[in-house]
Amino acid sequence: MIKSKAPKRPTRDEFVLEEIGNQLTEAYQEGSEILLTVWGWEEPVRGQIDQMDSRTGKVHIKKDGVITKVPFMDIMEINYPRD
Repeated sequence: MIKSKAPKRPTRDEFVLEEIGNQLTEAYQEGSEILLTVWGWEEPVRGQIDQMDSRTGKVHIKKDGVITKVPFMDIMEINYPRD
């Protein structure tokens, strides 16, 4: 019997993860609106960082009063919306 495996999240080296962490910290301190590309999610997540929870490893993104909790390890890319 063959098990079908779900695609695994790409591994990134420490440098890339540290860079993402730095970008998140900067956006959090500045209160900037960001656009996150999240592995396995169809839509990017847009909003401001409300909280970075080191205990759960999740970044809380707030948009229009709604909070989306994004696992840090699933964040592939951070951008700033153009509009």
